[in-house]
Amino acid sequence: MSEIPRFDRSSSATEIVEAFRTAGCAMIERLVDPEVVDRVRAEMDPYIAATPTGGDDFSGRHTTRTGALLARSRSSIDMVANPLVLEVAESVLSPYASSFQLHLTQIIAIGPGSPEQPLHRDQWCFDFFPFPEDMDVEVSTIWALDDFTEENGATRIIPGSMLDPKEACADVHRTLPATMPKGSVVLYSGRTIHGGGANRSDKVRHALNVDYVLGWLRQEENQYLSCPPEVARTLPDRVQKLAGYALGAYALGYVDDVRNPRDFLAGVSGKSSFGGDTMGDAHYGGASFSSPNDPR
Repeated sequence: MSEIPRFDRSSSATEIVEAFRTAGCAMIERLVDPEVVDRVRAEMDPYIAATPTGGDDFSGRHTTRTGALLARSRSSIDMVANPLVLEVAESVLSPYASSFQLHLTQIIAIGPGSPEQPLHRDQWCFDFFPFPEDMDVEVSTIWALDDFTEENGATRIIPGSMLDPKEACADVHRTLPATMPKGSVVLYSGRTIHGGGANRSDKVRHALNVDYVLGWLRQEENQYLSCPPEVARTLPDRVQKLAGYALGAYALGYVDDVRNPRDFLAGVSGKSSFGGDTMGDAHYGGASFSSPNDPR
């Protein structure tokens, strides 16, 4: 394919999904206003500054990856839970699960002098498990927190590469740069071959990477530690569910005596074999189970 399909915020999820299924990627330009990006950056910059660079060529020796967006940046909700992006993700993933969830959130800051990241598929994080070739288990997104250009390291994608053999990851000549203005987002399948671009500019290139996966798969970023219950309780209901504080399917992801994690967060009373109406400070088998607000 000769280009990445492009849309704007007035486009429908239906047409974006159609292009996504054909090309394995789609771009929505200027989906959020620059002011939203600026708020996220203001909230996250202190954490970005404190994040060490990567320890290998894949993670980037001049690149930082700063996570836990839901706990650190309330403004990031406008991107992490963007309605149009979630509608696309749901359409792509719904044939394979009754729910989908947040996989990871991280700001990727590629520093000047960084080479191209090795090409890869995101779904290889699942221990390189060979899912059926035509099955989408993950929808990934890269949001431009700066204008993305070829010079500053715009993400490079091979459109239509979902069914290519793994050897196609050597086909650097086939990649296209996801050049886009600040506030735009490019979505791509976990099967699509891609990688971060080389930053040949004199400034850091910032992106927000947010991925979504089937509700029955393990999350790459452990949301229950990155966004613990005491923080999750303060988030909108839809974001709590997205983070994984919900049943992924019947009897999948329950709390203690088959309680719904939604009820746990809401403080709904329910009997627990650990003692009393909540887990509280009850002891079981010599182990201490403390409430989420207990500093222990």
